[in-house]
Amino acid sequence: MFVPQRVPQRIFFTKGVGVHKDRLASFELALRKAGVEKCNLVYVSSIFPPNCKQISRKEGLKCLKAGGITYCVMARNETNEPNRLVSAAIGLAMPSVAEEYGYLSEHHAYGETEKKTGEYAEDLAATMLATTLGIEFDVNAAWSEREQTYKASGKIIKTQNTCQSAEGDKNGLWTTTIAVAVFL
Repeated sequence: MFVPQRVPQRIFFTKGVGVHKDRLASFELALRKAGVEKCNLVYVSSIFPPNCKQISRKEGLKCLKAGGITYCVMARNETNEPNRLVSAAIGLAMPSVAEEYGYLSEHHAYGETEKKTGEYAEDLAATMLATTLGIEFDVNAAWSEREQTYKASGKIIKTQNTCQSAEGDKNGLWTTTIAVAVFL
């Protein structure tokens, strides 16, 4: 029997940080901060669906149902080392033609600022999309230069990132950061 695939029509981004003595509870608290704790999350790879519309976090959270199967791309990082900087980011690159697919990327790092981790994730997504669209670029150029090249091509309309960073709890409690792209 053929079962047609469901292609998400909407997406929203959220993030959170949790701190607790137990690793799993720290993750749960990060999910709560992100507003997705009531969902059965299914991690998927990094394709931004054609014709998918980005909506606000507030609007997206209203659509979630407790216990629902919810597809997402998630970046997660955690530490129990006091003061260790952790971060997790999702990058997005959307093509200028809505009927084509784009890319999402996950990046998680130690010792990087929120800005650096977020830009890295955004760069990853944009580079993946650029290579599928045949955009020529210098792989050794800085992200800011490549970003201009990508956008100047007219083939990539938008790039962005969502990032959460935090310093590990000073008393050694587990600190978890998450960034999530939620499909609806």
